[in-house]
Amino acid sequence: MPRPARQMRLTEAHVARMALLVTPDGPLPPQEAATDEDFRQFAEDILAGSDGSDQIWVFAYGSLIWKPACDFVEIRTGLLRGWHRAFCLGWNTWFRGSEANPGLMLALDRGGSCKGALYRLPPGAAQENIEKLCRREMGRKPTSFPPRWVTVMTEQGPVRAFTFCIDRNSGRYVSGLSEAQIAEVLAKAVGSRGSMVEYLFNTVSHLEQLGIHDPHLWRLQELVAERLDGT
Repeated sequence: MPRPARQMRLTEAHVARMALLVTPDGPLPPQEAATDEDFRQFAEDILAGSDGSDQIWVFAYGSLIWKPACDFVEIRTGLLRGWHRAFCLGWNTWFRGSEANPGLMLALDRGGSCKGALYRLPPGAAQENIEKLCRREMGRKPTSFPPRWVTVMTEQGPVRAFTFCIDRNSGRYVSGLSEAQIAEVLAKAVGSRGSMVEYLFNTVSHLEQLGIHDPHLWRLQELVAERLDGT
């Protein structure tokens, strides 16, 4: 018999409540904005690292799962070894955070493993779709989580894909926080594009829909809901 769906403690009601606190745009990070030419070059550089196949895949582990920002013709789930999903990209004071309560975003950090989603880009349209992804993920330069090619294991065999991993030397790398400390950040941070509560809710719920259970994120959604229910 199929296992009944797990019931998240963090709910759409929590998300709606935090949506009332969305703020105007805050100050952008002290980095240069990428240009159209930059995005074209970013995409060309990514394609240059491919194996020459017309099958170009991107590995999604966070918001790209529920907001892909590109066209795709196939989706799979897979396991990436050597990297793990972590709230290690800080501090966001413009899109999902403020100066008073900065946000903390997901990125891939070294060590462990990560289950996520693989999207195959449309044949013949890789360049334009990679540019879309770069506009989403690499709007400022130098980027704090540059793209890299990885091998992801799927039920159909290994898949070579590009993804985005934290640069520990970027100045935006955050480590050493306990789950309780991360939950405290996620329960409060709200910016012009929404709250970290929404970000966490969407990520966990979509992972579960794909059959991926992340124990760390599951504990975080429980801790965040606990904090919201106690205020």
